[in-house]
Amino acid sequence: MSTHLAQHGRYDYVAINDRPDFTWPEGKRLAVYIGLNFEHFHFGSGYGPMLVPGRHEPDVLNYSWRDYGNRVGAWRMLSLFESLGLPAGLIVNAAIADYCPELIRAYRQKLSSELIAHGRTNSESQNEFDEAGEAALIAESRDRLISAFGERPVGWLGPWIAQSRATPDLLAEAGFIYHMDWAHDDQPIWMDTRGRGEILSVPYPQEINDIPAIVPHRIDHREFEARIVDQFDEMLFQSRRQSLVMGIALHPYISGQPFRLRALRRALEHIAAHRSQIWLTTPGAIAEHYSGLFSG
Repeated sequence: MSTHLAQHGRYDYVAINDRPDFTWPEGKRLAVYIGLNFEHFHFGSGYGPMLVPGRHEPDVLNYSWRDYGNRVGAWRMLSLFESLGLPAGLIVNAAIADYCPELIRAYRQKLSSELIAHGRTNSESQNEFDEAGEAALIAESRDRLISAFGERPVGWLGPWIAQSRATPDLLAEAGFIYHMDWAHDDQPIWMDTRGRGEILSVPYPQEINDIPAIVPHRIDHREFEARIVDQFDEMLFQSRRQSLVMGIALHPYISGQPFRLRALRRALEHIAAHRSQIWLTTPGAIAEHYSGLFSG
């Protein structure tokens, strides 16, 4: 008796060992990027990661903890990335453009960086809207970043990484080239959209990601450091066989806390010491290079 499961219809199964070989620029085999999330939240309502759960609104403790990232943590992280010469993918809630645009401008001035759209605010989840509402969310987020920072984002990470059944279609129709919501591979993957189009899925980590690691799982900051280092060392070893993508997902209100920043510094120094062997880059550059090799 066969079992027929509901399918998403976005891509076929192709084992990573059965794909065409390719390399990143300069013949590199491992692309490494930092995805730095800049988020802003409603005061007194909506979603948000919680240091201490179950509190009544207005939840001053958790709101102010998150705001620490924009006021302090992100600036310390900027100094760290600048000192190590690391690029960054800036994953930005559009609300940041109204709250602290100078933060994003500083990153753009001091680092090799890319602007990636991240919805309006992480107080809302993208898959809560009907199709018209979701299309409006995408367009508003894109257009606010363009008007504030003069750069049209071509990449998307949804608020709470919560896609609807139509999200890839809506993103492609809004002019996005890639998204980062699916944590299903170590290489970029073309995904089908309606109207015979495609959109690229660039790997975004859920294990090497400070929110799930530290907030719900409550691992020690030294363990997160070890995860980054072990992930890098093993993927560098695996990349001798085939080209891979390693992402590091960070949030300034978590990794920008001084004791965690100290551990992150050690992990990133380890990676930077291998810069001659790897491609330190941004998700958009990964998408552009891969698209040039394998068109959708």
